[in-house]
Order: sequence, then structure tokens, then C-alpha cells
Amino acid sequence: MKTSKKQNALRPTTGKVREALFDILRGKIENAHFLDLYAGTGAVGIDALSEGAAEVVFVEESKACSKKIGELIIKNRGSDKCTLYNKKVISYIDWTELHDVTFDIIFMDPPYHTDEIVDALAALGTSSLLRKSGLVIAEHFKKKSLPDTFDRLKKVKDYTYGDTILSFYESG
Repeated sequence: MKTSKKQNALRPTTGKVREALFDILRGKIENAHFLDLYAGTGAVGIDALSEGAAEVVFVEESKACSKKIGELIIKNRGSDKCTLYNKKVISYIDWTELHDVTFDIIFMDPPYHTDEIVDALAALGTSSLLRKSGLVIAEHFKKKSLPDTFDRLKKVKDYTYGDTILSFYESG
């Protein structure tokens, strides 16, 4: 499938949605291991760092965006708690299976007008990347409905903010 520039355009999570996300996660971020998939600008991961996450890992395919995230990490003095991977999300998920990497919270914000969200959730559902009682939060366009389960991931709640939905999944 050919994608247009609009489909690949950077669409950062809005301040309103980020604020709501961290209000929902209050009390769960401190000392958590946080994964920001499709990191884009890195704003969500940096917010997790400022909320007390023990570790934040950013995964972003775009070299230009990865460079900016790296600069943002340094600016926010988070280099000792942050790791940045410039690679495709599915490739990263596959890599973690070989390296015993796990997270408490996984946030993902893939391009809205692709099927990447379903592919990534399916990969997460069969991986061991999410710790027991961990959370996956998938940001997506409200016209895209997501299944209630992806193997061991079970949807527990949807929160709607304008055209954006945050779907919360727990490991089962």
C-alpha cells in the first residue's frame, strides 16, 4: 500500500491528551520502566521522565525525529535514564525477545491512517515485553476501532478526547 505524505506526517500527541494521560497514570509512573513507541517528538517520554519514571526508552524510525529526541533528552538532563533506538517498532519488539527487556508502561502513537497500530498491538500481545500487571496505551483516531484483545492483552478502557482515543490494555 502506498502511503501519502499526510499519512506519514508527524502528528504529536496534543498537550491536552498528554495532560489527561498523565492524570490517568498518576501514581503509576514513579519508578516505572516506560516505553515510548513511535516516539515522534519525544514529548510523551520526556513527560514520563519528569513524572518520575525510572527509565524511559524511545523507539522512533525517523532519523530526523530521533536526532531531535536525543537533543531533547540532553536538554532535559535525562541521558542517564533514557535510551533511544532509531529503528522500526516491530523490529524493536522482536529484538527485545532476545534480550529479556520488559516495561511497566508502554505508550504507542503510530501514524493514524495506517494499520501499524494493529500490527504493533498484535506483536505486543504475543511478546514478553510488558510486565505482569503492566499497561499498554494506544493512541489512535476515533474512527479506528480496536479489538478488545490481542492475545494476552485485554482492553480495559477507552478515553476519548476530540478525534483522539487512548485505549488502555492490561496484560492478562
